[in-house]
Amino acid sequence: MKFAQRVEQLPPYLFAAISRLIEEKKSQGVDVISLGIGDPDLPTPNHILESLNKYSFVPENHRYPESEGLPEFREAVARWYSNRHNVILDPSTEIVSLIGSKEGIAHLPLCFIDPGDISLITDPGYPVYEIATMFAGGSSIRVPLEEKNGWMPDLKTIDKDVIKKSKILWLNYPNNPTGAVATKAFFEEAIEWAHSNDILIAHDLAYADVTFDDYVAPSILEINGAKDVAIEFNSLSKTFNMTGWRIAMAVGNADVIDALTRVKSNMDSGVPQAIQQMAITAMDDPRDSITVHNKIYQIRRDKVLKVLRDLGLQVETPKASLYVWAKLPEGESNSGDYAAQLVEETGVVVTPGSSYGISGEGYIRISLTISDERLDEALSRLSEFASRK
Repeated sequence: MKFAQRVEQLPPYLFAAISRLIEEKKSQGVDVISLGIGDPDLPTPNHILESLNKYSFVPENHRYPESEGLPEFREAVARWYSNRHNVILDPSTEIVSLIGSKEGIAHLPLCFIDPGDISLITDPGYPVYEIATMFAGGSSIRVPLEEKNGWMPDLKTIDKDVIKKSKILWLNYPNNPTGAVATKAFFEEAIEWAHSNDILIAHDLAYADVTFDDYVAPSILEINGAKDVAIEFNSLSKTFNMTGWRIAMAVGNADVIDALTRVKSNMDSGVPQAIQQMAITAMDDPRDSITVHNKIYQIRRDKVLKVLRDLGLQVETPKASLYVWAKLPEGESNSGDYAAQLVEETGVVVTPGSSYGISGEGYIRISLTISDERLDEALSRLSEFASRK
């Protein structure tokens, strides 16, 4: 049996490899604590779960949903964007529901990329941007993110011949894995660049509402002219601790939303309607649960920062996201080796920065999505490790 070339070329998914490492260590009797995967440990708020329970008994919700999403869901998304970002969206043409933003990200290149076309992906970055491009038959060119530029790409350095073959520029702020945030000035520059080069910007806003120290993350659609050249992926996963419910949305340019909807209608049957109605409850209610969750994450962030600095890692205080991005101590250069050493000597799993691309080498990523008790134990082990160094 011979598999398709695209499958032969497919690397192991990053978090699948982390899960295998955890299982291997557990089988050896190690009490493993994973700080590697960004899956919120805090539960979905009760009032949102009660809404799901209510709507799961509605007979109409036991049938196939539509790929574009319920009109009521799309109207709720439009309200959310109006209230949160002062962005006006047409629910009938500029919004589509997604089975989690990962699904939409994976399908978007099928709308744009033909063999020979290029996606511009930021490095370090979320691996699915590149994999989705490969599935569509295209290739990816990595645009480096560097600490000296605040982990934002320098669009002026992209080769003109590369730009001619490029169809999509992927952006993600607040950023995974670095935790960096983008300024509106950068978004304005990016929108102007996209207009000049006839390239779509696909902005991943999964961490819009996981923010600290009174920071408010903007949508790229807040920029004048953005809807001409951009769409945005947004999700309830991190905002409302709903990763398991798989509910998200793509919004923005109507022609792109139409193309994505047509692809999806041939690939999936949409998000279960009771989950969409659950999401409406989440978006229409006050932001109290978001505030409570972010206070918990901020306390965890501050604990992590102290211990990492004691370990000799260099780290900026992130204003957003569920991660702390840390530069290896002086004398250490290989993030994979350093992460492996931590697992061997402490049983604590972190993600090597190199897993997110060449520019991530020399860094590790720590996730804040673990119970306070287990986080304290992990930090205690890391502090003990630091004292032995």
